[in-house]
Amino acid sequence: MPTRTTTPRVGARVLLLDPADRVLLIHALDPTDPDHHWWELPGGGLDYGEDLHAAARREVAEETGILLTTLGRKLWVRETRFHYKGRDHHRIEHVFLARTPTTAPRVPLKPTANEKAGLVERRWWTAQDLRRCRDKLLPPTLPTLLHDLLTDQLGSEPLALAD
Repeated sequence: MPTRTTTPRVGARVLLLDPADRVLLIHALDPTDPDHHWWELPGGGLDYGEDLHAAARREVAEETGILLTTLGRKLWVRETRFHYKGRDHHRIEHVFLARTPTTAPRVPLKPTANEKAGLVERRWWTAQDLRRCRDKLLPPTLPTLLHDLLTDQLGSEPLALAD
């Protein structure tokens, strides 16, 4: 069966680092196919009239309880097509760097119904942990991207990723 072309949904995600340079990832699954699971950066789609920075900060607060007053630079823009809950999806996600002085939630989580159905756990990962991970990571090159960021090898211009 051919894949339908879908209009891309624009979203914002955050590569959030704690004081030890661990990155926060969310373990999620497709509720209609529980064997399909992955680890991803916190984030999601823009609400009507919302800009990328506001969406990124809102999504992090809703999914992690961590409040971000500022975001760092844009690290990459990732275009992806995937199948989720029986439908084809097309996303363009803008990923920003942010740092948090604490890993403790500051506000109550506000997961959507979709997030409640598909959220498995949240975990802070070291770069070494990520390199050893055998689960699906989004983006798949996240271990290399994090290494390059932490060793100042990631260029100053946002990367263009596609998978």
